[in-house]
Amino acid sequence: MKLTTTLNRLKDAHACTARYEHLLRCLGGPSFDHDAPINLLTILEHNGAEDCLWAMCATEQDCEVVARLIAADCAEMVLPIYEREYPGDNRPRQAIEAARAFARGEIVAAAWAAAGDAAGDAAWAAARDAAWAAAWAAA
Repeated sequence: MKLTTTLNRLKDAHACTARYEHLLRCLGGPSFDHDAPINLLTILEHNGAEDCLWAMCATEQDCEVVARLIAADCAEMVLPIYEREYPGDNRPRQAIEAARAFARGEIVAAAWAAAGDAAGDAAWAAARDAAWAAAWAAA
């Protein structure tokens, strides 16, 4: 799936002024057509991963599936941290798999909600904390 946006869409979504202007310079300056499609890979190349992920909120295509799958991949990357602390608890791993299945349309919203309930608040909080800790350590 090719995800695109435009400078006007980014501006309408309240893009950070400095990062927007950086992208504009990379695209050739103010003469660049503000309604021309911009591949998110172009934003990744010029502005980095954080801006590319943020730009998903302003894509022309529905990127909800892609966003959910990326979120599942990110959660899975820090899963070993959680599993070291709670070796017998497989609820976060099951929740990640349920998230992927939901993104692919394999389960309905009711089953997705039930999977979240089954994972439990404590497991979700611990997985979230592990994800933040790993993200900050990587940064």
